[in-house]
Amino acid sequence: MQANYVQRLRIKFIKDGPTRYIGHLDLAKSLERSLNRARIPLAYTQGYNRRPRLQLTTALPLGYTSECEIADIWLAEAIDPKEALNSMVSKMAPGIQIVNVREVELQAPTPQAQEAVYRITFLEQQDPADLQSRIDRLLEAPKLERERRGKGYDLRPLILGLDLSDVPGVPGQLQMQLSLLPGKTGRPDEVLAEMGFDPLESRIHRSELVLIDPTESGS
Repeated sequence: MQANYVQRLRIKFIKDGPTRYIGHLDLAKSLERSLNRARIPLAYTQGYNRRPRLQLTTALPLGYTSECEIADIWLAEAIDPKEALNSMVSKMAPGIQIVNVREVELQAPTPQAQEAVYRITFLEQQDPADLQSRIDRLLEAPKLERERRGKGYDLRPLILGLDLSDVPGVPGQLQMQLSLLPGKTGRPDEVLAEMGFDPLESRIHRSELVLIDPTESGS
């Protein structure tokens, strides 16, 4: 069957504000509606249950915000990426902001994230010395046995980096670099719990995705 798309664009966007509580599937639907409002010529799958040719990278858990989300879209008509960006900017749902749009090869591999960087901001001010002490204890542990969905696993090898954030004027923040490989996904809330914190007493923000193929970084 002949392909009904002629171009593929990669969108990098911010997910913030009210969209922090939108799940992965609802986010895809929201993007589809916004792209239709912007008159972006999306291609659709063929058959009875037609779907937009739109693919999001790694799902972002509910309540998290991000500045590095990635969506690929396939188009029925070619459009200049700059023109697409200008059309999208004012049509996105509240909380979704387009960072950039670029063209990628039609048959390029699906972007797969292998690592993610998160910034943790506590609702109550924390003592940096106490945070550093908790970080040291965690990183020195040979194993961190936990349970997820009824199965035991070791959290420690999933933590690739953990330190105090260096954001000027904002003391007491954490930065985590965690694995996102299939079956080896580190979760910020579980790291916080292991450090003795209630994850609900913090704001978790994804600041960077490291993709498996560096030539398809989405940046």
